[in-house]
Amino acid sequence: CKALTVGFFQLFRFATWKEVLMMVVGGVCSLVHGAASPLMLLVYGMMTNTFVDYELEVQELADPNKTCINNTITWLDGTVAERPDNSTTYCGVDIEAEMTKFALYYVGIGVGVLILSYFQIALWVSAAARQIQRIRKMYFRKIMRMEIGWFDCNSIGELNTRISDDINKINNAIADQVSIFIERISTFIFGFMVGFIGGWKLTLVVIAVSPLIGLAAGLMAMSVARLTGRELKAYAKAGAVADEVLSSLRTVAAFGGEHKEAERYDRNLVEAQAWGIKKGAIIGVFQGYLWCIIFLCYALAFWYGSKLVIETKELTPGGLVQVFFGVLMGAMNLGQASPCLEAFASGRAAAKSIFDTIDREPEIDCFSEEGHTLDKVKGDIEFHNVHFNYPSRPEVKILDDLNVVVKAGETTAFVGPSGSGKSTTIQLIQRFYDPKEGMVTLDGHDIRSLNIQWLRSLIGIVEQEPVLFATTIAENIRYGRPGVTMEEIIEAAKQANAYNFIMDLPQKFDTLVGEGGGQMSGGQKQRIAIARALVRNPRILLLDMATSALDNESEAIVQEALDKARQGRTTISIAHRLSTIRNADVLVGFEHGRAVERGTHSQLLDRKGVYFTLVTLQNQGKDTDRVLECSLFKLKCLSYRRSLRQRTHSQMSNNIPDAISGKFEIHSDQFEIEEEETNNTEVIEAAPVARILKYNRPEWPYMLLGSLGAAINGSVNPIYALLFSEILGTFSIQDLDEQRRQINGICILFVSIGVMSFFSQFLQGYSFAKSGELLTRRLRKVGFQAMLKQEIGWFDNPFNSPGALTTRLATDASMVQGATGSQIGMIVNSLTNIGASFIIAYYFSWKLSLVVTCFLPLIGLSGVFQAKMLTGFANEDKNALEAAGQVSSEALSNIRTIAGLAKEKHFVSQYEEQLQTPYKGAKKKAHVYGICFAFAQCVIFMAFAASFRYGGYLVSNEGLPYMMVFRVISALVTSATALGRASSFTPDYAKAKIAAAQLFKLLDRVPKISMSNTEGQSWDDFKGQIEFKGCRFTYPSRPDIQVLRGLEVSVHPGQTLAFVGSSGCGKSTSVQLLERFYDPDEGQVLIDGRPSVSISVPFLRSQIGIVSQEPVLFDCSIAENIQYGDNSRTVSMKEIVEAAKKAYLHDFVMTLPDKYETQVGAQGSQLSRGQKQRIAIARAIVRNPKILLLDEATSALDTESEKVVQAALDEARQGRTCIVIAHRLSTIQTADIIAVMSQGVVIEKGTHEELMARKAAYYKLVTTGAPIS
Repeated sequence: CKALTVGFFQLFRFATWKEVLMMVVGGVCSLVHGAASPLMLLVYGMMTNTFVDYELEVQELADPNKTCINNTITWLDGTVAERPDNSTTYCGVDIEAEMTKFALYYVGIGVGVLILSYFQIALWVSAAARQIQRIRKMYFRKIMRMEIGWFDCNSIGELNTRISDDINKINNAIADQVSIFIERISTFIFGFMVGFIGGWKLTLVVIAVSPLIGLAAGLMAMSVARLTGRELKAYAKAGAVADEVLSSLRTVAAFGGEHKEAERYDRNLVEAQAWGIKKGAIIGVFQGYLWCIIFLCYALAFWYGSKLVIETKELTPGGLVQVFFGVLMGAMNLGQASPCLEAFASGRAAAKSIFDTIDREPEIDCFSEEGHTLDKVKGDIEFHNVHFNYPSRPEVKILDDLNVVVKAGETTAFVGPSGSGKSTTIQLIQRFYDPKEGMVTLDGHDIRSLNIQWLRSLIGIVEQEPVLFATTIAENIRYGRPGVTMEEIIEAAKQANAYNFIMDLPQKFDTLVGEGGGQMSGGQKQRIAIARALVRNPRILLLDMATSALDNESEAIVQEALDKARQGRTTISIAHRLSTIRNADVLVGFEHGRAVERGTHSQLLDRKGVYFTLVTLQNQGKDTDRVLECSLFKLKCLSYRRSLRQRTHSQMSNNIPDAISGKFEIHSDQFEIEEEETNNTEVIEAAPVARILKYNRPEWPYMLLGSLGAAINGSVNPIYALLFSEILGTFSIQDLDEQRRQINGICILFVSIGVMSFFSQFLQGYSFAKSGELLTRRLRKVGFQAMLKQEIGWFDNPFNSPGALTTRLATDASMVQGATGSQIGMIVNSLTNIGASFIIAYYFSWKLSLVVTCFLPLIGLSGVFQAKMLTGFANEDKNALEAAGQVSSEALSNIRTIAGLAKEKHFVSQYEEQLQTPYKGAKKKAHVYGICFAFAQCVIFMAFAASFRYGGYLVSNEGLPYMMVFRVISALVTSATALGRASSFTPDYAKAKIAAAQLFKLLDRVPKISMSNTEGQSWDDFKGQIEFKGCRFTYPSRPDIQVLRGLEVSVHPGQTLAFVGSSGCGKSTSVQLLERFYDPDEGQVLIDGRPSVSISVPFLRSQIGIVSQEPVLFDCSIAENIQYGDNSRTVSMKEIVEAAKKAYLHDFVMTLPDKYETQVGAQGSQLSRGQKQRIAIARAIVRNPKILLLDEATSALDTESEKVVQAALDEARQGRTCIVIAHRLSTIQTADIIAVMSQGVVIEKGTHEELMARKAAYYKLVTTGAPIS
């Protein structure tokens, strides 16, 4: 275990002696600060004694025959008045003078605390800020020095989070937390010391019961964790249902199963709800137990303590107070010290990876000054028997005994299939990696012996996907070489054919290229990169597929620039497109990590080796080559937004008029999409609470009960203050029996309050849990229904992917609880607490109450401050570090380019510059934080000083019983601290409101295609005549591609229409329009002569049965899957068997052990494809539709199953309007109409015979026998 984390003191290894001194002084301050509260108790105890003495004196002197002589109570005749137990009574207490003295003590302690706690925090925080600054700088500098192989093994994202989060964790572990920990531990120690000094017997009794409290807290934490796990597991079932339904939404919609699915989801929520309620109840029980134990402890302590005071006189009343509170305070602080340990642990874990990196020595150190430089470089590069594999994939051998010679001043082209090691050789020349065996030499010197920075300065590289930095064009070119003049930049731009397009831009060379060069087209980026390479005036030029990502137009321009650039330099060019390398001086053919052939273009063609195969392949598929490369390139741009950009750019560069006019539309679309996406994540107004409560209305009885419990719990604190002062009051009663009777009575009251609070805590916990869980379940159900109501296009937005939606159901709904039940409980609790305290205080002494009330806002504020301190600073830090984070993430993502340009130092200094502001802020914050903390700590002492001093005045001048002073002060002070604590519970509340807002946004969204039964028309004699009239359509998620461009085709009832055509021509889209998953952008789909837009969606879908290529089955039995065909009624077993027979499924089902009750598994995984397909057909038949849609229903089957399934389909088609989409032409020859589609329009239609006679597109397809894909 030791090896896994860093030792705690190891965290401070970067501290200078100055910081160590700061931390030591700060530590001493917090140690002394910790002693302040126990010290206050000593004063408190002395004060209590003074009050009790004064009260006794007042009672004695109430007898007119007694007077006070020489501080002893005497009779008027001068004899000393003796009490029943022969002791004399002390008198002549000058209560006001005494009180002034105590008040000064309090003020003194307060001022001490103010100064100490300021230093304690300010010193620790600023020392930590300095160390963290140093760690950040060292860490980033060390990362930038690492060799490229290290980056292959560490993901960039991880490094970025380490720079931000992990270092923040270290910060938390070495800053104020340490000082607060020291302070709390010292309070714990001194508290117990005060207790033992005051009276060891009572202290031991109190300590003996305290484990019960600890036990309760521990048990509660454990059981809550266990129950939360159970609850999540139970919800996981419902989550799985939601996921299954949302993933196969089209099927659900097509068969109208929305209502059924919502019910199924709701059934699964019941269990999760039950566990949630259990959790609430158990928390309630433990909370109640905790309070109950605390009050029982009070009862025990006061009962035993008063025995010691009255009977054995071992304790003074003040001593009793001092002991009891000393132990209590000690125990409390020990408990509060534990969260700090958590911060220390996570800091140590986080430091592990960071310190490891800081200690690691890079294998290839780019900052090192070692290695020699050559005076004159010719530029001969040779590989001698090089073996190499990437450190991240040691099992794959990339270069296997490679020998290559590249002569100075020649252009050498490397060709070969991908993965043969061409790009790797380039990385070895740049010395991103060192070969495992063999060596790479430059002019006969092993490049490992040369200085890295100097070596890289000789090399210019242009990559396939050039990386530009987020700054201006001029700056990007300037990265090529330090100290470049503007003339040289312009010259390089001209050589790279970039000058003209740069001068056309409004800001010319000062144009910003955007994040990753995103504002530039591919060709423009490539030319800027070439200019950057040329400005270095390199001896060696490396071109790694420099033109492969460009369209024809740009390619020609860039190629021309490269040809210019190659003059007189050693050039290595890698390309897939042979046109680009024919004119190289030497071609080297690669295969499996070896150079297998070398020569000119014509020599290699004669050899009939690797090069020959590549050339013949390319010439054969002259066109396919382009297509292949394009499609590969498109794959690279995974997210459609990026691909969108790419497309718009390639269009920009082919200046065809219509592309330009199209370009603007596309741009606006693109921006709309982006804006929508950002809106979804950023701006969400918090939801009004009233609306959340509306959803919780049915649970009002529970809410009422919970509020009742909360009210009782709130009044516990003030009642405690009442009883506590009563106890102090009993000590001044003369009559011993009366005194004992009162004390016993009070202790019994304590016990009964304990028992009562047990029940009320349980009531509050259980009721609010119940109402909260019911609300969560209701919101989940409503949210799920709302999702199912949305039109299909809504789900195409990546923001609404099934995964995202299921998490939204899981988390948002359960977070909303935080805004109703528990929050109401919190408010009621605080209100009754404050209300009761004020009533008690003002009832017994309004003057004193006023004085104390003046301090209340300050005490409350100090509570709020402390809560804010801990959360607020974390956020500020995050924002301040954003800028530095951008530098670091840009640097890490483009590390190869930076290394190639030898610009690491530049980025390190840029990063350190960005750290300056947050660092200054952190140092300033240390003082602000210190002042706030100090203020919060000392307020309570000042409050005590003022109130007790004034209390003393009232006791002596206005005859206020002293117990009232204690009553008022403790009532108000406890309520104020409770208030402060309540205010720190608000973060859940804010989160809950935002979560609710997200849910309501979903509930309020009006779907573009309404699913309700009432809207739209329906009619009885549905015939099934379908007509597509001039339909144009684009998918909302891909606005730049029009799928249907004016589809015209019609089918009469009972006819079969077949669509054929290459993939992407819009066949399946037309089916989706018919199902009304989408509505056409222009044109109409007419059904029985009525436009589909006006027809009720459930009615329309109830007339359509669909069998798709990959049928979606649900995770239930075969019978249930077939029943799914008609969700408007319960399908009888007879009908199921009937349908199964028609689908040629019955015989197969009868061979299964469970027959129709066989479970099909998730997504039907237990069955073969043919079986799944036949279940889907049976499902469509049960529906008894008028229109049957077969979307490539047999394409995924083998010949055997296909025959059976085809027969089943032919049976199903009888007497229905049918639309078939097929790839295999054999399956559709019997169709009444065959429509051949291409690019979203029908190019010819007719029967099989007619089309064959026309000898056009269809004829070609049939005669070549090609499947149309």
